Amino acid sequence: MSTLVTLLADGLVAVLLVATIATSVRLSRRIQQMKADEAAFRQTIGDLMAASMTAERAIAGLRAAIDECDRSLAERLEAAARSAAEIAAQVAAGEGVIARIGAIVGEARGSGRPAAATQPGLQQSLPQSLPQAPAPLAPSEPAEGQHSERLGAAAAAALAMTERALQRVRSRAA
Repeated sequence: MSTLVTLLADGLVAVLLVATIATSVRLSRRIQQMKADEAAFRQTIGDLMAASMTAERAIAGLRAAIDECDRSLAERLEAAARSAAEIAAQVAAGEGVIARIGAIVGEARGSGRPAAATQPGLQQSLPQSLPQAPAPLAPSEPAEGQHSERLGAAAAAALAMTERALQRVRSRAA
């Protein structure tokens, strides 16, 4: 019986030894797989760090571009404001010239009517801040002399320019 117990004990040790070897091989494979995963993970972390550094540089570049755009836009807005003021001054001066031309044409036609005469209802509908246009000249007897046709054409052109200028001013005021 002692031989049988010895054989059973040796068989049990052999089975346990085979189970231990199989477990060790499986653990070894898992460790190798984890090391490979660790290397891939380290590579991924390195790639992420490089990408984040690139993104930070790009963000800094975008901020610089935005600052430059803000400065450029501010300069352009200031230039536009200056141009608008210059244009407004030129329009006002042009309207003054047109009013003077209208007065001269009115006097040349012999109507004796001042250039600041108004059309009924037109002046009352305009805001007080807008310049007033001279009234269109009423058809009268043609002025005598060789320049009557030229004066009539100049009066018509002055009237048309005045009306266009008033329309522009009204559209800006609205």
